[in-house]
Amino acid sequence: MTLAPVARVLSETEFPEWNRLVASSAEGSIYSMPEYLDALCEAAGGTFRILAARGGDQLLGGVGLYERTSASGAYVAPRLLLYYNGIVLRPYDTRYPSQRTARQNEILAALGASLARLGHGRVALRCRSPLTDVRVFLARGWTARPQYSYVVPLADLDRLWARTEQNLRRLVDRCGAQGVSITEDDDFEAFFRLHAQVHERKGVHLYLPETAFRRFFEKLRSRNLARLFHARLPGGESISAQLVLLGPHPVTHTASAAGDAAHRKLGATAFLRWNVFRRLAELGFAANDLTDADLGPVTHFKAQLGGDLHMGLLLEAPESARFRLKRAGRSVRTLVNRVARRVVGRHAGLSPQ
Repeated sequence: MTLAPVARVLSETEFPEWNRLVASSAEGSIYSMPEYLDALCEAAGGTFRILAARGGDQLLGGVGLYERTSASGAYVAPRLLLYYNGIVLRPYDTRYPSQRTARQNEILAALGASLARLGHGRVALRCRSPLTDVRVFLARGWTARPQYSYVVPLADLDRLWARTEQNLRRLVDRCGAQGVSITEDDDFEAFFRLHAQVHERKGVHLYLPETAFRRFFEKLRSRNLARLFHARLPGGESISAQLVLLGPHPVTHTASAAGDAAHRKLGATAFLRWNVFRRLAELGFAANDLTDADLGPVTHFKAQLGGDLHMGLLLEAPESARFRLKRAGRSVRTLVNRVARRVVGRHAGLSPQ
């Protein structure tokens, strides 16, 4: 007789068992590992817990909870450098799909009930495919929205090269002919220089301040959970860089990629991407998740790299009344302050000179 799953927060001594589950799960990723969450908390603040469902002596599924607090209360949600924070399930071998569905629903029900008891004001979980049956959460009032990312399969590089668009293949070949090379090293300074350039051009926030980002990378690198790759000119200057997250799971993740605008036409970004795919395949990894596929020029470039478009789900629980009220109050105060500043500015402009 199969025991009903019971969900609870894991102790630190159970983390190795959790990591084995994450590595074997189709929904798993480095983002669910305690070692990764610990490095993120140290660099960006917040705390983490692993909530898991156990049936007898076996972990059946769970979720890594990266927890933060705001003026509205405690919440769980994805953030930069935490693209996925969703549910991980143990593979369940059976000849009957009905049994697999029933078992999955039991696990999800146990996790959903336990999440509700933890008392977060807001919970948002971005889940990796192939988790698509979330009726248990919908029945509890959660919502589900599709999210997309390109995942590049690495098992057959010849096939991947043939699927890569011709113009990118031309750029890769041209960079090689002009002496551009690939290095794998710990040159964080060059990476961050390019990372900062891109974000300044786009007018968006950095993932982390430089010191915190360096500490984050070094901690992951020491645990063999991250690697930096550079495309360099013959003189050694890095003109494109890529931060890749890896670990025991067969799918790796490109967390950040940046290129020098002055050398954009050379095609170093395509050259770097292709050669990183080759390196990851040599290391035995099955795929590289390019992270996010919102419509735009960057996503168009990702689409040209021969990957497959995968759909995951963003699950969001109903916000608590307290969280909603505090957030609404904050919005009203922000609006009042903005209007007051405009009024003061208009009066100042009408003052006699």
